[in-house]
Amino acid sequence: MLIAGGGPAGASAALALRRQGATVVVADPGRSQKWKPGESLSAQAGSLLEGLGVLNRVTAGPHTPCFGNESAWGGSVLTGTDVLLDPLGPGWHLDRLRFDSELLDAAHEAGARQRRGRIRSVERRTGHWRITLGGETVLARYVIDATGASAGVARRVGAQVRRDDRLVALAARLPPGAAHGDVPRTSLVESVPLGWWYTAPLPGGTTLVMAVTDADVAAGYALHRPEAWWRELTATTHVKARLRLRTAPRSFDLRIARASTSRACPAAGPGWAAVGDAAMATDPIAARGITTALATGISAADAVRADADGAALSLQRYAERVAAVHSEYLQARTVCYGIEQRWDTPFWTRRHPEPGSPSRDAGA
Repeated sequence: MLIAGGGPAGASAALALRRQGATVVVADPGRSQKWKPGESLSAQAGSLLEGLGVLNRVTAGPHTPCFGNESAWGGSVLTGTDVLLDPLGPGWHLDRLRFDSELLDAAHEAGARQRRGRIRSVERRTGHWRITLGGETVLARYVIDATGASAGVARRVGAQVRRDDRLVALAARLPPGAAHGDVPRTSLVESVPLGWWYTAPLPGGTTLVMAVTDADVAAGYALHRPEAWWRELTATTHVKARLRLRTAPRSFDLRIARASTSRACPAAGPGWAAVGDAAMATDPIAARGITTALATGISAADAVRADADGAALSLQRYAERVAAVHSEYLQARTVCYGIEQRWDTPFWTRRHPEPGSPSRDAGA
C-alpha cells in the first residue's frame, strides 16, 4: 500500500495499516519549513493518539497544555471555556513540525518504508496502481491520498474537489517576550470587520498570531505586507492585549496559507481513499484539522483492510461517512458564523445569506 503524504493523516494511516500487518510505503517530499503555523489539539484527539500508540510522544514532548479557549465573538466581551469542566482534560498547543515528525518517525519505527519525492503520475492497472514517484515506478494494490487540500492523487484518479470559499490565514510567530508573562495558556479568537484573529502561546515561549479572512479581503487590506498586517493587529482589543510589544518587531516571518473549506467527491473509490485535508478541509474556526486527519487516517486504513479482505462496500461506506461528517460540519459552521451579526462587511455578509437563498461562495 502506498500513502502519498507524510503529515498527520498519512502517518496515522501508515501506523494503523502496519498494526494490521500491511506492507506500507509512505511517499513524502520532505519539508524545508523552519516553522509551521501552530495548532491547538483538542483533548478528544488523545484517544486516537493512544490507539495509535503515540500518545506518550505528545505528552512527553515539547508540546504544552492548552487549558481552554477564549473568544470575543458576537459581542465585545471575552468569554471562555475551561478544561476543568471537561472530563477529557486539557488539549495541547503544538510545535507542529515536531508533532508531524514524531508521528512519521513512529510510522517508520512500526515498519513503514519511506520514499522521498512527489507523485508524478497514477495509472490504474488490473488489480493495482502503477505510480511514478520522482524517477521511480512503484506498484501498489492501494493508494491513500494524504497530499493535503490539493488532493493531488484523488484528482488524478477522477475525484472532483469542491471548494466552498477562498479563506486564507496570515500567520506570524512572534519571538519570546512578545506576549505578557501572565498570558493564560489558552487559545483566543476575536472577530473583527475583516474576519477574525487567533492567538495562542506556543512551546518555547513564542506566540502565534493569525488573521483569517477571504483572499480578496486580504488583498484589499494588503495583509500580505507585514506593516499592514501589524496595523490591523493593533486595531484588535483582546489579541493586542496579550502582547507587550507597542511596535512591530524589526522583522518577522509572515506566512500565508490557504484555509478554505473543501471536500473530495468522492473521498474514496476502487483501490484508493483520501484522508485528512485531501478528504475534507475545514475552516480553522472549527479547530478540528489535526483531529480529522488522525480520524480519517485510521478510518481509511480500516476500510482498505476490509476491502482487501473481501468487504466490497467498505471504501464506498468510508466515502459516505466523509460526506456525512462534512455536511454536519457545514451546518455547524453556518451556526457559528451566524452568531456574529455586528458588521455589514464583505467577509460577514458572505456568511449571512438571505433567508431562503442558496449559500454563496465566499471570496469567489
